[in-house]
Amino acid sequence: MAAPTKDAPAHPHALDDGDRRWANWGLVPAFLVCAAAFFIFALLTPIPGYTMLVLGVGLAFLLERRGLTTAGLGRDLFLVALGQSIVSTISVKADIGWGNMVLMGSVLAVAVAAPYLISRFVFKDHAIRFPWRGGGRWGRFHWGYIALVIGLGWFILPFYFITSGVYLNWPTVAEPSELARLFVGVNAVGTWDELFFICTIFALLRRHFPFWAANLLQTIVFVSFLWELGYQAWGPLLTIPFALLQGFIFVRTRSLAYVVTVHLLFDAVVFLVIARAHNPSWPPFFLVG
Repeated sequence: MAAPTKDAPAHPHALDDGDRRWANWGLVPAFLVCAAAFFIFALLTPIPGYTMLVLGVGLAFLLERRGLTTAGLGRDLFLVALGQSIVSTISVKADIGWGNMVLMGSVLAVAVAAPYLISRFVFKDHAIRFPWRGGGRWGRFHWGYIALVIGLGWFILPFYFITSGVYLNWPTVAEPSELARLFVGVNAVGTWDELFFICTIFALLRRHFPFWAANLLQTIVFVSFLWELGYQAWGPLLTIPFALLQGFIFVRTRSLAYVVTVHLLFDAVVFLVIARAHNPSWPPFFLVG
């Protein structure tokens, strides 16, 4: 049995990329579990979504028992399904009311904590980790990518939010308290995205599939969640590449701190665009609006 890859958590049954195959039967239940997010979050049709979660997890255990998948796939997909199910108990549409912020924050926290605690203390493994400072010091690549993200965000996001009208999916903000809550909400969700989609879902899938397959699967869940959050219209043309790049950057840097930094800088531009779009009397500081 090959040793686990350096960028994936150690797992007694993990295979390196050279041993994995696209035809791996495990991709079928994994796709069912991840594609369920499209129905649960994007289409808001939970019954088909929950059905896919149950079928995917059940099929994973069946295939695993017959030796057609890597060991542990069933329980790892169970954790992915559990996290999605917890998130689905609330609406994740943008709402910065105090009550909704507390409710949403609590549920999203549980969605990360529950899979981690079950993995760590029930399954007795370290499948889910949060490597805050992994990968060493930042170099030219790190700082160059950050500059690229800020630059692209500054040019693309105003055009997307304002011309498509999707900024209206976020509540009107004008008062200082509203702006502060929007800022906190945008950054809190951005941080949670990396904890859930990258450190949880992507990390669990990475134990069984090659990087590109695991990254595509986590992107389905990531983008479906962002659609319900408000990134609609032609938003997937932006969110799909972003989700894929976050998975790539996490593998490249092995640093949660770095991917969170990238995400929050991107979200800082999102915050400014939404605030500016809702306050057209403000001095223009984007090329659009």
